[in-house]
Amino acid sequence: MSAEKINQPDIIIIGLGPGDPELMTVKVSRLLANLSEIYLRTKEHPAVKGFPEGLVVHSFDYIYQEEASYQRVYERIAEQVITQAIEKPGLVYAVPGDPFVAEDTPILIIKKARKAGLKVEIMPGLSFLEPTFAALEIDPLPQISILDALELAQGHFPPFPVDKPALIAQIYSREIASEVKLNLMAIYPDHHPVTLIHDAGINSQQIERIPLYEIDRSENLKNRTVLYLPPLEQGSSLESFQEIIAHLRSPEGCPWDREQDHQSLRPNLLEESYEALEAIDADDPGAMQEEFGDLLLQIVLQAQIASEYGEFSMADIIQGIYDKIIKRHPHVFEGLELKDSETVIQNWESIKAKERIDNGVLDQGLLDGLPGSLPALTQAQSFQKRAARVGFDWKILQDVLEKLPEEIQELNQAENLQEKKAELGDILFTLVNIARWMDIDAESALREANLKFKHRFSRVEKKARASGRELSEMQMDELDRLWEESKSELDG
Repeated sequence: MSAEKINQPDIIIIGLGPGDPELMTVKVSRLLANLSEIYLRTKEHPAVKGFPEGLVVHSFDYIYQEEASYQRVYERIAEQVITQAIEKPGLVYAVPGDPFVAEDTPILIIKKARKAGLKVEIMPGLSFLEPTFAALEIDPLPQISILDALELAQGHFPPFPVDKPALIAQIYSREIASEVKLNLMAIYPDHHPVTLIHDAGINSQQIERIPLYEIDRSENLKNRTVLYLPPLEQGSSLESFQEIIAHLRSPEGCPWDREQDHQSLRPNLLEESYEALEAIDADDPGAMQEEFGDLLLQIVLQAQIASEYGEFSMADIIQGIYDKIIKRHPHVFEGLELKDSETVIQNWESIKAKERIDNGVLDQGLLDGLPGSLPALTQAQSFQKRAARVGFDWKILQDVLEKLPEEIQELNQAENLQEKKAELGDILFTLVNIARWMDIDAESALREANLKFKHRFSRVEKKARASGRELSEMQMDELDRLWEESKSELDG
């Protein structure tokens, strides 16, 4: 056998270009001109009309009708190509565009060919990308995200930086367009201007510039439809935010930010957390947005400092919580069947207990994982919730309510300050238990009561000053009258 025969490929995978036969490469055209038969992933491609007369065409379109998933379709096509190539070395397999752009079968074929000891040659082709960028008159650099509509349709949130442009391929039906639209509208405005490009690079090319919410209403959707998504405002992605924080910490950044470390920023984190809680208590979306931003600043700044110290990075933080959420929700991500939220919580505790064992923390109790710096009411409620998850709880709410008079009586019987302090703590703990049973957050309830008292008392002060008097000069019955008036006015 000659060396030339030995070097001949068993499989040749070619790209047919974006559609117009004139856009096929010279090398591919020459191959087709001297070919007797060819295998196609699909005949649904305009370039097929430009094949030489007499070329025998075998298509795998029938497999699409026989399988429920695209992955299985691609697996079967790859298996068929390998089988045919063993029988007929030199087999030519063609795909639309380029073999390595938005194509799954070439990679599968190459992997299977290696196992079978077959040699594969690749003849690249012009992909759908080049004529698409030409139609849009844009340069994809410095950064554009390229996504598959089928993958995007299965998700719930755009998986790319939204302050950079994106190109979404295979918007081939209204159903897919609708799913993609719902995903994108999780963050993009309904009227965000987008562009649909149909049949880029061939004579039937069409361009539609429409708002995002209309993409599934287009009458022109087909296999060669691509969606171009212009970016949102600069700075609307986590990546961009991380960049400006890193800039602040750089030599050319801010002197104050460069001086900070984990400990110096601790008070800021605590303050921003409480301000975020205050915005939540006020049910003020505008304030929540601002305070969550301030809180995010603290987290990203701490992550940047840790990255500089070689401790961990923002990616490590996200990966850690990502893995933890997946691991602790097997009923969502692994098909475990749990009948209700109570069994979900019980399973959650079982998973956490196993994690403690795996981490070598054998003597850590159920309540040991809660930080000691929590506000007392929050800590009490958290302790009670965790104990209840393993069955350590009252049977009914009435049992808890009956406990309160007992604790008050014990306070009345206390003989010294230390005993009174202990009994008062038991009363507060019981009140928190009552709140838990009523599905009320005790910390929030007290914060709201504090705020209510503040508003009423401020009103009393204003009324007193309006009468030309100070509160310290007034009798209790006068103060009580102003208090009742203020309550009536504020509470309607």
